[in-house]
Amino acid sequence: MSEAFDQVDELGPAKIIHVYEPSHHLKAILVVDNVACGPAIGGLRMAPDVSARECARLARAMTLKNAAAGLPHGGGKSVLFGDPKMPREQKEPLIRAFACALRGNDEYIFGPDMGTDETCMAWVQDELGGRAVGLPRDIGGIPLDELGATGWGLSSAVDAAMDYVDFALDGARLVIQGFGSVGIHAARFLTRKGAVVVAVADSRGAIYNPDGLDLDRLIELKSAGHGVNEYPHGEKLERDAVVGITSDIWIPAARPDVVHAGNVGQMDTRLVVQGANIPFTTEAELALHERGVLVIPDFIANAGGVICGAMEYRHLSQQAAFDAIDEKVSTNTAEVLKRSTEQKIPPRLAAERMAGERVKRAMVTRRWSIF
Repeated sequence: MSEAFDQVDELGPAKIIHVYEPSHHLKAILVVDNVACGPAIGGLRMAPDVSARECARLARAMTLKNAAAGLPHGGGKSVLFGDPKMPREQKEPLIRAFACALRGNDEYIFGPDMGTDETCMAWVQDELGGRAVGLPRDIGGIPLDELGATGWGLSSAVDAAMDYVDFALDGARLVIQGFGSVGIHAARFLTRKGAVVVAVADSRGAIYNPDGLDLDRLIELKSAGHGVNEYPHGEKLERDAVVGITSDIWIPAARPDVVHAGNVGQMDTRLVVQGANIPFTTEAELALHERGVLVIPDFIANAGGVICGAMEYRHLSQQAAFDAIDEKVSTNTAEVLKRSTEQKIPPRLAAERMAGERVKRAMVTRRWSIF
């Protein structure tokens, strides 16, 4: 039995598919969690250490994210075992082979995720047709990474959270853990509103300057293939040291479970806005809540990418997509924090109840409802 089955409950998962094709060195997993609201949208993640359990957790996050955003889509996720930095001549046939292996599973729509991008989605689209979002602009897509759809949504979540914190966004100290596409765009949008980036981390290390970092210079370094620790005007730190840097806003935008029981005590921040999926363990989130740190859950804060993908799937414009992201993320963040405050419960529990109510209302209209 799959290790993902410890995630089973009344919502799902509906389907778990393991794919193994030795001739292509292909090992991959698809989890379709729930399709009561419509066909599942979820990203294709590529990394050497993914797992069925991680895939199931991410698929559930997509179910809640899509429901919370009011999208006509359920949740799913796929993971592909491999190094995302492998040469294109190896990566392309691997992704095409995975897409071909999933022919007939029309309830799942691919999107880009960690380790994949618009070009990868073009390969999927070529193999399956009509079952991918986040496509290159040249074939009708709204390029999520280029435009920063998820980062735009994080900025909207921060705006909505300002009514629930005791500091102003102008001058707020910002730390980004995971200075890739999501982290870069979140920093870009928030610095335009007055936030000051004091520390960033990527896979190679971290850089810290309490007086602020030059965001344009950092982006230049990343674009040239360098790590953030090559930035010349700051203190070079180990990658994980960024957890303990004093800040007003802390944005995780990398892998799952980067903050856990072993390091949550080091955190010194006032607002966490989760740009990555499942970046904190449950224990870590509860510990921060008990300390009075406000944590905006992942499937509320980082929904910008999937909202943009859903708009693209319906052939709407880039402007319509970004307007929808701002409206939906702002509204949902405010509603979750209102429920959390009134009911005296953690924001994640408030968010899960809100999204779960929407999924269950959809499920009662379906013939296969299981509750």
